[in-house]
Amino acid sequence: MVHTPATSFCRSTAKGVEIFVRLTPKSSRDAVEGTAETGDGRMHLKARVRAVPENGKANSALEKLIADWLGMPRLSVSVVSGGASRLKCVAVEGNSAELLALIERRKDHSAAR
Repeated sequence: MVHTPATSFCRSTAKGVEIFVRLTPKSSRDAVEGTAETGDGRMHLKARVRAVPENGKANSALEKLIADWLGMPRLSVSVVSGGASRLKCVAVEGNSAELLALIERRKDHSAAR
């Protein structure tokens, strides 16, 4: 397994962190599946949800998935860009240093499944 620091697919903001995610909707399960790299070299977190990409259902499912994955309140997580795209930016409110450390631990745990 290649170790990828969370900072390669996350960034600190004034209110917490933003996570770059590639979402696969209409999946057989809801899951965070580690990290991957796009063709242009950018890193992202891989996630899949059972929800369909209609009327914001997949985005809502992604927000819930990320909140559960991090053990955060659902209202702390929101899709801030890429609403109609597979590549999204998800904002998580909180202490950015603590969130980055938590994401790093959870990312490694997800990839090991």
